[in-house]
Amino acid sequence: MNKQTIEHDERTLAVENSSYRWGYLVLAFGLLAAVAYRAFAWGQSNWDLLALIGLSALATTIYQWAHRVVTRRWVAVSVTTAIVAALIAAAIVLLH
Repeated sequence: MNKQTIEHDERTLAVENSSYRWGYLVLAFGLLAAVAYRAFAWGQSNWDLLALIGLSALATTIYQWAHRVVTRRWVAVSVTTAIVAALIAAAIVLLH
């Protein structure tokens, strides 16, 4: 019998991917919070930081699309989210 230990298996890969997801979420929402704070508290325009968030989301979307893991449900949720975000942004602009 072989006494070799397994260092990298499917569970390890799943945990790593989950950690990358959490890291991305913390980074993205932290950056959004920083942009919102700077905009409301200091009146700064932070389009470069917002573009960074959008580019990172675009990169993951293109990668998933290329590897054919995007489903119809995913597209529907993404489109709905974009529409709701646009409506909220329009409401903020009109009220501000």
